Amino acid sequence: MKRLEPSLLAADLYRLPAQMEAAERGGAAAWHLDIMDGHFVPNLSFGPHVCEGIRKHTALPVTAHLMVERPSRFIRPFLDAGAGAVLLHAETEPERLPELLRSVRDAGAEPGVVLRPKTPPETVLPYLPAIGRVLLMSVEPGYGGQALLPESFGRIRALRRLIERENPAVLLALDGGVTPENAPALLEAGVDVFVAGSSVFGAPDIETRCREFCGVLRHEP
Repeated sequence: MKRLEPSLLAADLYRLPAQMEAAERGGAAAWHLDIMDGHFVPNLSFGPHVCEGIRKHTALPVTAHLMVERPSRFIRPFLDAGAGAVLLHAETEPERLPELLRSVRDAGAEPGVVLRPKTPPETVLPYLPAIGRVLLMSVEPGYGGQALLPESFGRIRALRRLIERENPAVLLALDGGVTPENAPALLEAGVDVFVAGSSVFGAPDIETRCREFCGVLRHEP
């Protein structure tokens, strides 16, 4: 089933509970936390305490997307904070990636691999048997509000073919410039999980925007 996973990086932290409630009423299926360390990407964002606080007040699962240089330092704190999925970049600690993904799975959470825009889709091949999802970045990670890179469509289709061949149970997620307007084309290309930040939390009516988004994902007019 296709689903919407709003990225809390784009939310107004002063009004976070109300905005999350509105998104949940509109059909959000999970929360996406972009974890930035100021090294792998230039910005800083959330720590494990934010994940823990969110989990206390929502029934929806939380995905921790580790945009960090040393994910091995962050996995356990986010698992302990209640993250239901932990996504690791293929570009960070590649020699340890199989072990780190296994540690996420052994803890009862969903492991996933993330690819930056210039990382070849076939990089994910060794990990497909053991993960729950691949997250394809359709913008350079580190900043919200960017437009989706047009070349992402070819990468989505290439990744979809690899998944169907190697492990059809793996979900294909997309993060970056995702909107209700481009969602139909992204659906056609093969996206399962739509990570959206500015297009959700930047809308005048968050609940209505999420309903619109989810209607597109259900192929409703």
